[in-house]
Amino acid sequence: MSELLLINGPNLSRLGTRKPEIYGTDTLDDVQRRITEAAGQYDLQCVSYCSNAEGSLIDFIDQHREARGMIINPGALMMAGWSLRDALEDFSGICVEVHISNLWSREAFRHESVLSAVVDGVIAGMGTSGYMLALYGIVERLGLSVKEA
Repeated sequence: MSELLLINGPNLSRLGTRKPEIYGTDTLDDVQRRITEAAGQYDLQCVSYCSNAEGSLIDFIDQHREARGMIINPGALMMAGWSLRDALEDFSGICVEVHISNLWSREAFRHESVLSAVVDGVIAGMGTSGYMLALYGIVERLGLSVKEA
């Protein structure tokens, strides 16, 4: 079974309680459960990781270089995660950057991602549904279909 990485950066461990008016009420466990279940239908094993530390995220990516896909919500590292950018640039699988809120309807400092140029796609403003959209985008790019029971 091939790996699909589900990576979440700073402050996303508090999903569901942190600013629910912006980020919604789904928890990170809710997101992980949905992605794991849906990924399994395509014979992908979801490997989840969340950290507030950029170096830890990079170490995790390095340990899973053979993964076929990655969904990453880098949180605020999108604006200053230059080391994370280098790690994503070296990742050979399909990588989709996800943001729960619409970054362009928020403060100006959130309008540019240093990561977007090295990933395969960006989804923003769709709430936690963006993670599922990212999964389906990866599945399509990999040419996978639902496995038979």
